[in-house]
Amino acid sequence: MDQTRALALLADPATHGGETPSRIDTHISAVFLTATRAYKLKRAVKFPFLDFSTLAAREKMCRAEIAVNRAWAPEIYLGVEKVTEAGIGGPGAALDWVVVMRRFDGGGLWDTRAARGDLGARDMRMLADVLARVHHAAEIVVTRGGADDLRWVEDGDAEDLAKLFDKSEVTALDEATRAEIALHRRLIEARRTGGAVRRCHGDMHLRNICTIDGMPVPFDGIEFDDRVSCVDTLYDLAFPVFDLIRIGRRDLANALFARYLQRRPDEPGLALLPLYLSLRAAIAAKTRGFSAANQKDEARARIEREAAAQCFALARSFLSERPKPMLAAVGGLSGSGKSAVASGIAPRIGVAPGAVILRTDVERKRLAGVEPEAALPPESYTREASRAVYDGLYERARAALAAGHSVVVDAVFADPAERHTMRDIARAAGVEFRGLWLDCPAQVRLARVAGRTDDASDAGVAVAAEQAARELGEIDWRHLDAAAAPAQVISDACRVVDTGQSHTDI
Repeated sequence: MDQTRALALLADPATHGGETPSRIDTHISAVFLTATRAYKLKRAVKFPFLDFSTLAAREKMCRAEIAVNRAWAPEIYLGVEKVTEAGIGGPGAALDWVVVMRRFDGGGLWDTRAARGDLGARDMRMLADVLARVHHAAEIVVTRGGADDLRWVEDGDAEDLAKLFDKSEVTALDEATRAEIALHRRLIEARRTGGAVRRCHGDMHLRNICTIDGMPVPFDGIEFDDRVSCVDTLYDLAFPVFDLIRIGRRDLANALFARYLQRRPDEPGLALLPLYLSLRAAIAAKTRGFSAANQKDEARARIEREAAAQCFALARSFLSERPKPMLAAVGGLSGSGKSAVASGIAPRIGVAPGAVILRTDVERKRLAGVEPEAALPPESYTREASRAVYDGLYERARAALAAGHSVVVDAVFADPAERHTMRDIARAAGVEFRGLWLDCPAQVRLARVAGRTDDASDAGVAVAAEQAARELGEIDWRHLDAAAAPAQVISDACRVVDTGQSHTDI
């Protein structure tokens, strides 16, 4: 269908009150940007994965895009308008349809922020909370997201990758992916029928996340094919996790992953994470490869080719590099720095993006049905309540290890029986165990506790002081001097994790 007239109207300053819009073109859309608005016109194209070839189809997909993305970004997606001879939303017959969006500052895009070195752990925490909230509320779809749909993704990837990379390497990846799907078919289908497949975003790489008013906002979710958008929630999570690994920020990838699992426990599904990461990397490899071919600027084309090759290598490595799981426990009295150490060692342990972090402070809040940083009353800290929290973490640790994933447990571990249980769990799972105990003078701990803000721990100065009088029994874990600079403590902890040795042993 000829869209010349609609495109001309959208480019005309008269349509925008005299303001000349800028224009961005992709293979499926043309976006016109003014100072405050973005108008997206879907191109009259037809591909195996989408059909925008008719006016009715484009109107339908415009409305579908609004419906999908308002769950993620209601502040961006404003509505659908027809384009007529009188302009956008004017009277008369529709020449075409546009999605109307609020324009936002491109400097907040996460790929741009990452290039500036501007992304941090707090951003990951906020994004994980957004993903957990939207995934929890999302429509359950039992007709999609099964093994056959994953094979459909793989078939398309293999066909396209063969046009870009060495055919023998593409064949090897294809065979490894097919084997992984076959190996886990029963789990994949159980998750499809059990509610893990939901109407998700479908395309959450870093270029589709923006910080707006201080909050992460995923946008441009997939509306044109429910085989892409109706997926396992862990598969949705896998895209930003992969993209963070791609840019060399496995620490942030782990922070996002660990926080999401704290909000939405899903340890049995972790067996599928290497497959999901590989599929996401393969999709990125082909899209970046095709983008390189369409670039007019050779420097930009070279950047895209290099990114494509990097993504393809990651797709292969996610399935081939499978370190054996490990269980690590970080113990110490309140204020000793356990959470910082746990976050520091987790990215180094096991398969990408590193270990699950299980923290008693966060688990207690989850069981109480409150936000991790919300305060709980004293009755939530009875001996019985604490036992339930530890028992829950033990079960989650067992489940993650059984799924082939490493675990770091962050808890006080004041009771010798709790410490013994951790070693027993590792022994029963047949994995290595690392126990780290953080020694820290009371005055240092009290000062740290007094300065806490926005933290999941409710332990105040009085609790931290009381702990100093506890009888802890013999502690046969590796002792670390936690009064040292945080970077040094984390370095010492990493040495324990990597080798089992530390120069700070007592």
